[in-house]
Amino acid sequence: MKASALREMTAAELAKKLEDAERELWGLRVKVSTQRNTAKIRELRRDVARLKMVLAERAAAGRGA
Repeated sequence: MKASALREMTAAELAKKLEDAERELWGLRVKVSTQRNTAKIRELRRDVARLKMVLAERAAAGRGA
């Protein structure tokens, strides 16, 4: 998921996507002992970081900073 694509989404869509990604990440972390491929966890962690970054940019822009 690219940051440029995320910037085109509404705040509600971003919040929903963030909630879904965090829930999926939590589920994968619980199953990590049985899962050999941890690349999905890494990908989800980065997606969560991108979502939070875009939301923080919007919050900062809203305050005039």
